[in-house]
Amino acid sequence: MNQPTLFQRLRPHLIAVLGLLVLAIIYFSPVLSGKTLSMSDVQQASASAREIREIAQQTGEKPLWTDAVFSGMPAYMIDFNYPYIFVYKAISTVVWWLPADANIVFVVMLSTYLLLFVLGCNPWLSALGAAAYGFGTFGIVSLEAGHVSKLFAMGYGAGVLAGAILTLRGRYWVGAAITGLFMCMEFGANHIQITYYLFLTLGLYVLIEGISMVRAGKSRQLMLGLSTLAVASALAAGSFGKRLLVLNQYTKETIRGTSELTAKTTNPDGKSASNESKSGLDKEYAFSYSYGKAETLTLLIPNFSGGASGGGLTTDSEFYKALVNRGLDPASAKQFVELGAPTYWGDQPMVGGPAYAGAALLFLFVLGLFVIRGPIRWWLLSAAGLMIVLAWGKNLLFVNEFLFDNLPYLNKFRAMTMALCLAQLFLAVGAALGVQTIISQKLTFAQLRQPLFISLGLTAGVALVLALLGGAFFSFQTPNDIDILARYFGEAAKDFQTALINDRQSMLRADAFRSLVIILLAAGAIWLFVTNKIKPVVFYPVLLAVVIFDLYAVDKRFLNNADFVSKTQANTLFEPTAADQQILQDKSLGYRVFDQTVDFMNSNRTSYFHRSIGGYHAAKLRRYNELITYAFQPNTLNLLNMLNAKYVIQAGQPDPANPQQQGGPVALPNPQALGAAWFVGTVQPVANADEEIAAMKTLNPRDSAVVDKRFADQLANLPTQLDHTGSTIQLTSYRGDRLTYQVNAVREGLVVFSEVYYRGHEDWQAFLDGKPVPHMRANYVLRAMRVPTGKHTIEFRFEPPLAKTGDMIDLISNVLLILLIAFVIFHEGRHRRSQVILAPEADVPPGQSGPGPEPAKPTAKPTKAKTR
Repeated sequence: MNQPTLFQRLRPHLIAVLGLLVLAIIYFSPVLSGKTLSMSDVQQASASAREIREIAQQTGEKPLWTDAVFSGMPAYMIDFNYPYIFVYKAISTVVWWLPADANIVFVVMLSTYLLLFVLGCNPWLSALGAAAYGFGTFGIVSLEAGHVSKLFAMGYGAGVLAGAILTLRGRYWVGAAITGLFMCMEFGANHIQITYYLFLTLGLYVLIEGISMVRAGKSRQLMLGLSTLAVASALAAGSFGKRLLVLNQYTKETIRGTSELTAKTTNPDGKSASNESKSGLDKEYAFSYSYGKAETLTLLIPNFSGGASGGGLTTDSEFYKALVNRGLDPASAKQFVELGAPTYWGDQPMVGGPAYAGAALLFLFVLGLFVIRGPIRWWLLSAAGLMIVLAWGKNLLFVNEFLFDNLPYLNKFRAMTMALCLAQLFLAVGAALGVQTIISQKLTFAQLRQPLFISLGLTAGVALVLALLGGAFFSFQTPNDIDILARYFGEAAKDFQTALINDRQSMLRADAFRSLVIILLAAGAIWLFVTNKIKPVVFYPVLLAVVIFDLYAVDKRFLNNADFVSKTQANTLFEPTAADQQILQDKSLGYRVFDQTVDFMNSNRTSYFHRSIGGYHAAKLRRYNELITYAFQPNTLNLLNMLNAKYVIQAGQPDPANPQQQGGPVALPNPQALGAAWFVGTVQPVANADEEIAAMKTLNPRDSAVVDKRFADQLANLPTQLDHTGSTIQLTSYRGDRLTYQVNAVREGLVVFSEVYYRGHEDWQAFLDGKPVPHMRANYVLRAMRVPTGKHTIEFRFEPPLAKTGDMIDLISNVLLILLIAFVIFHEGRHRRSQVILAPEADVPPGQSGPGPEPAKPTAKPTKAKTR
């Protein structure tokens, strides 16, 4: 009999992958009519990058520094040019060719499909696990918010695990190529927190699998595998060497780095000592988003904690009836309960939706823990458990505080709940692998009876208890309920809280019964199959349909067709107000804008139109953030002046003819703004950061500058009182990373520049008449320079050396990675024509072939391939 062709072997997988793509496109079907999601985080990122992209259009080169956010920060943290990331660009070109939004979820599913195939699952079950991970509700909610990089990191991470598993199982070349490729894409996704969590779970796999291999006498294979993984990982990291180098350097200067301030400033009353961190984020800030331990039941019951922070009720709700009974018109009441009712009562400040894993999936995962054998079971359990424990954050403080203080780099991340994204992966893999084990080992109902009933008790039993008695276990209220409701209903807030509590109970009860039914459907399918009442051709589609329907239906509560808008609307990030248009008429150089109509340190709206005092970024420069935190409120006007805030945007006044009609924002000129640079008359030396920030609370920067004693050598022999009468300085050329000033100094003096000091003499270089000169930090965050008598040209250039070094590393690593992938393709094509290209050492015996004909058996014993 003829051996099957490559296409025949791949056909079941191609059908399954095509099915996953169709599944994603169906969910995101509005994209086929030209619509797209309006993602808030994507809008914020695009707004902060506008200045960078406009300069690039004008000059053909992206600046390395931008003044659009926080009075200045490295542009490479927002939008950077990476000319040599060939691998990432090639794969991304294919990904972005697919339908928008659907392509993101498809990448997640495709990578998971590969992982499950490597673990020995057939195409049906690989597709089941892939769909379960791709449509996990936490991921879908994240996508709705615009966390695109998180979704890509989640997806490519599954491919990294697949490559690592292959490598440790002796498929060194194939494993190295897959690990290198997917880890390159993982770094390209640029979500370091998800990547960090991924590496923790990979470390668990290496530990558990390594112990098993040593016991089995495979120490040599383990060492070769680890060495191969190290080389592949180095190539992948090198393929984004530029990004990793500058990121590592930048992180040290941000809120994720080490502060020079002591408790004298940060904790003067001694009440918050436990929140201090020697390095990294403040613990209170890092743990602000922590999943409640009881709230973890949302993995089983989506509305256990009330769903999202706003909305989710219907006209049948008690809250709606209370609104109508209080005189609110039904249309307005309907809109409020659907979009604004505060139904969420969990432990987090606010959420866009729950981390729902899928009731059917969770049941299958628990069942899988009883039937899967070998170290893979303990890896799946420990990895999922670790991610859940991390997500609990402050709610399991004795564990997470220890990890936060001692696990390298963990203190750089906030929103610990994000770990649940990867928990979904291990739940999906365990579920699919468990069903594959039942099939491959041909387990009978007698063998499966006890595991089946225990799994039902731990999932369906819990759902039933909560459906019947949930109201007896929980209060269904939060400490903030009355305050939130009082904003809308005043003294009647208590009455509305009663209605809200009743609705929260109803939401839990309804979803608990729903989960019960879903689990029973999945369990019924398993029972029918193991008792030979249905064939695989029926069993697979039924089980797949139950899992997909379960997640699809819940996902649509939080991301549905109503969330899609036209591309024109999505691309119109912000509409300029009359105040914006007024300011834009001013074409002078270097001035900034302070917008009081927004949370200025958490919004990039102002940055879209102007150079802003504030902005939004996950890693603000620490000193600038400290200046705003500790000195801005007591000394607002003086700090705005030194930051050259030439305009202040304020909310408009009500229309006198219609007091209910609020006027639009207005732009108020600030005549006290000090300009791009100015001479000062006195220098106030300070000994440390605490004294420096304390001085900033009262400083009048017009004629005085505060300078740390570490810059004393630059001030040597400079008079205490500086007469700068008649001296002038003017900004004559502006580009974020290149600034030119013309100065006329009647006598030697000190100039303060309204520009953020960042790695002076290393990244920012100063030049006087073309010759390098030193500059110092003044006023906690700004630059200053000693200027000799006479007319001079001063120039600042931002030229980080690591950018050039990184380009060379990117180029070499990408070329080597391409050669590795090409060699593996050639090698496998030449030596393994008669074998499935990625046939792994499966955890379970070969199972059903899935869709498509079963491959024919070879007539002759295949030649054993050499291990490489």
